[in-house]
Amino acid sequence: MTTSRTTADTRLPGDPTPREVVERAIRVDHAGEYGAKRIYEGQLAVLGRTKWRPTLEHMKEQEQVHLDTFTRLVGERRVRPTALLPIWHVAGFALGAATALLGHRGAMACTVAVEEAIDEHYRAQEEVLGEDEAELKAHIEKFRAEELEHRDIGLENEAELAPAYRLLSAAIKAGCKVAIRLSERV
Repeated sequence: MTTSRTTADTRLPGDPTPREVVERAIRVDHAGEYGAKRIYEGQLAVLGRTKWRPTLEHMKEQEQVHLDTFTRLVGERRVRPTALLPIWHVAGFALGAATALLGHRGAMACTVAVEEAIDEHYRAQEEVLGEDEAELKAHIEKFRAEELEHRDIGLENEAELAPAYRLLSAAIKAGCKVAIRLSERV
């Protein structure tokens, strides 16, 4: 007679519990959406009086909806937010402003890099969240689609023509991955 193994059966010592997986997901997604909003605020501080304002504001407004959703979930699920929010407050704005100082292509390159990192992150979360987390998975799926829309907007607006695009993109993606790992736990 064969029996199916549950997630609890396959957990190894030191692996997070299902509750910890959910808490980490909400914590890091809250931090990420907060950082994304700050990136767009930095970009708007530099490019806010240009023809790029409506595009940047559209993306920022969507990030605000994402942030509001995760802020609500932090409260409802009693999840401790990351202690790194003050750092992401400054770093997000600085990244947005610095890339916007390279021009609209630099801002769009930042958007593409961040959204590609977030797409990978959200996809991984969808795979590990249990079926009992249908609402959380639905939010992540919807937000992931909007993040991919942002990536496409960046590509349509000449992101790949930014100065040192490949280097800039690689550096931003690496920074995002470090921020994700830190925000999950700290």
